[in-house]
Parts: sequence; C-alpha cells; structure tokens
Amino acid sequence: MNDPATEAIETFKRWAAAFNARDADAMVAEMHFPHMRLAGTEFQTWTTSEDFHGAQPSMTEMLQEEGWHTTVTKSIEAVQAGPEKVHLVIRQSRQRADGTEYNGFDTLWVFTKIEGRWGVQFRSSFLANAVQAVGADKLGF
Repeated sequence: MNDPATEAIETFKRWAAAFNARDADAMVAEMHFPHMRLAGTEFQTWTTSEDFHGAQPSMTEMLQEEGWHTTVTKSIEAVQAGPEKVHLVIRQSRQRADGTEYNGFDTLWVFTKIEGRWGVQFRSSFLANAVQAVGADKLGF
C-alpha cells in the first residue's frame, strides 16, 4: 500500500476497532507520541505511550458510566494528503447497547508517517458533554 490517504484510513480503522475493544496496546500501536488533542479551546497532551495506556482503565470505566457501548464511524474522508501527513475528517457516533446514538460529533485527525509507520498524532474534536481526555495534561487558552 503506497497511497498515504488509504494508509491513514486503514490506520484509523485499526485504532477505532481497538478503541471499541478497549485494547490499549492496539490503540497505542496506531499512534505517535507526543499525542495531542484539541477539544474546544483546551489542548490535551499525552507525552508518552505510557501516559495514554495507563489512563485507559479509567477511561473504560467512565465510558461505561455514561452508557457507552460502541463508537461507530459514520463517515471518513481524507481532505489533505502528502507523503508524510494526512488529514482525515471523521463523523463519529457514540452509541448505547441498543444502537441508539447518544453523542454524534465531527473530528479532524492528523496522521503522520514517522520512521516508516503511520500513526495518529493530533486530533481536534467537537465531542461535548462526554468522557474524553482521561490521563492527558491539559493546557487551556
């Protein structure tokens, strides 16, 4: 596979499957660190893979408390792509066990190719009123 957009989308799909399985090792395998997320006006940073990995048990518990069962990708589109960076625009749907959506949101993911491996390194999300950014250092503006 040599098409950067296709490779980034496949990387995202593996990450999303790992998120739904709550498999922290598999999520980390599809990421680069430091990893940043912009939610509203707050930057959230996981400096190392250990920072992200260590927060996942708490994240899982909090997701379950909000009624989460799975996250479904409604759409995904590569809007910019180059040999070492791809921007994906994604529509996500957090759903309960009965399949009803309780939180739909748009998000922009930036994938980078470092040392021959694609991984997500930056996310900008419109997710609101839901569990997010567990274990991240937060820097607001």
